[in-house]
Amino acid sequence: MKLGIVGLPNVGKSTLFNALTNAGAEAKSYAFSTVEPNVGIVNVPDKRLDSLAQMHSPLKITPATMEFVDIPGLVSGSSRGEGLGNRFLSHIREVDAIVHVVRCFESDSIIHVDGSIDPVRDIETVNLELIMADAQVLSRRIERTQKAMKGDRSLGVELNFLERVFSSLNDGICARALETTPEEKEILDTVSLLTTKPVIYVCNMGEEDFANGIDKNSKYLAVCEYSKAEGSEVFPICAELEAQISGLEQDEKEMFLSDLGVTSGGLDLLIERSYDLLGLMSFLTAGRPEVRAWTIKKGTKAPQAAGKIHSDLERGFIRAEVISFDALMECGSMAAAKEKGLVRLEGKEYVLRDGDVVLFRFNV
Repeated sequence: MKLGIVGLPNVGKSTLFNALTNAGAEAKSYAFSTVEPNVGIVNVPDKRLDSLAQMHSPLKITPATMEFVDIPGLVSGSSRGEGLGNRFLSHIREVDAIVHVVRCFESDSIIHVDGSIDPVRDIETVNLELIMADAQVLSRRIERTQKAMKGDRSLGVELNFLERVFSSLNDGICARALETTPEEKEILDTVSLLTTKPVIYVCNMGEEDFANGIDKNSKYLAVCEYSKAEGSEVFPICAELEAQISGLEQDEKEMFLSDLGVTSGGLDLLIERSYDLLGLMSFLTAGRPEVRAWTIKKGTKAPQAAGKIHSDLERGFIRAEVISFDALMECGSMAAAKEKGLVRLEGKEYVLRDGDVVLFRFNV
């Protein structure tokens, strides 16, 4: 699963990417310093793995991972191919969700492509380009559906819905903000629109904002108000600060933040929020060879979860031995949990929950 880091030039996308991945992406104060997307794999923070490792002393600990893509900066006119527009749009089509970075800090040394700091205007600039690109795609889909209706009148319901989405796009409304029925959602998923992708607006703020209180930053508050209309999340962060401390050991990081009057960094929480944005969760396996977090979509049933480990486990699935992480920690060991009858035997219809510790039984 991929998350695309997007936004206008010089808002801090590459700086945030560097902090997330320690990948050393180029971060400079001129437009289009990122020409080709940078890609980095990020571990999903999960303290449960440390607890399981203490219990099992494994040879290996493997966390869940996510892929972040630092996409070239977008400018007005990108949907018409201006700047790096065509490249931007092709890259964003390949990601599953969007981390939209907006600038909420002032700086005389870092230019803004529009000459002033207005994060809501910046969001609307990016969203408008995505909306215009979606309108082009949807217009072609509507045309094909109209032609197909000559031989299949049942497509009328689909056509009416697509025309409603097209009308909303023309009104400047992102497709993700529309209320849809499950049937309409299935239709929308076949169109692959950019504005249906879930988004989290990341407000890039200054160190002083966190020291003084982020609620005193009017630009951040304006983004919060804007996001309510489409039900999107807002996350405040200081990308420059996170980049400075990303390579430090935990105790050094805490000392650094304490000196600045900041209680904690935001990267781990941003990664967790991004994981949730994708509709993902982790189940856990634990033993002497390895303690591991496995990524699945929320709502995944036991056989399909087993298939994440190996296709043979799904094909020959018999049952799953399951206990919640919290229950296992209370017992102190799997043996003690079994003695108390807390390890459940679940079948093919069991839907895994976040933090389930699982042993799959299979036969092939």
